[in-house]
Order: sequence, then structure tokens, then C-alpha cells
Amino acid sequence: MKLQPTLILFAIFVVVLAILPICLPLTGNANLLMPHFWGMFAYITGLTFLVVIAILFTQKINPENYAQVFLAGTTFKILACLAFMVIFLLKNKVEKGVFAGNFFYLYFLNTAFEVYVLLRNLRNQNLK
Repeated sequence: MKLQPTLILFAIFVVVLAILPICLPLTGNANLLMPHFWGMFAYITGLTFLVVIAILFTQKINPENYAQVFLAGTTFKILACLAFMVIFLLKNKVEKGVFAGNFFYLYFLNTAFEVYVLLRNLRNQNLK
């Protein structure tokens, strides 16, 4: 799989992911967004970007290690997100339900995008 179409798809994904948080304050539901939401958005989206880039470069350089890099990247991402969560909760007072909803909204949708890229790349490998 080429790098450019995946990066364009990632940019579209980020825009679609940001639509709901942008619309919440406009509809009077700003209480559903925690303070510093956009910092968490940038952090988790940045981690996803790094994992996707690592997966794509590994596929070009050494396709045999593709699955291992995906698993290592996903493991790194979950550990980095957990560390972020602990530090964020120790430094900020937030409502736990709102924080959990915001965190899982970002984390699971970004992970779903990673799995989509994985499945799309594996499908392309099977066609060869």
C-alpha cells in the first residue's frame, strides 16, 4: 500500500473525528467535553499517526515483520495512553464520567482506524 493514500485517509479520519467535539459546544452540550480535550485529541491522534507510519514503512522495508510492528505499535500506544491518563488525572480535576467518555471516544476510534489500515493492507497482500 502506498503512503500517500493512507495519509489522505488519515487526514479525512481526523476531520471526521473532530466534527462531534466541535459541534458539542455549538449545540449547548459543552459540559460533555472535558477541559484540555484538544490536547488529549492531539496526543492520541499523534500516537495513531506514528503507529500507522511505522506500519506502512515496515510493510515497504520488511513485509514479514508487519504483524509484529502492528502489535508492538498498538502495545506502545496503549501504554503511552495509560501513562497520559494517569498523569492527566493527577494534575487536573475532571469529572470522571466525562473524562472516560472523551478518552474512550478518541482511543477506540483511533484504534479502529489502525485496524482498518491493517486489514486494508493485509487484503492487498493477499491479492498479490
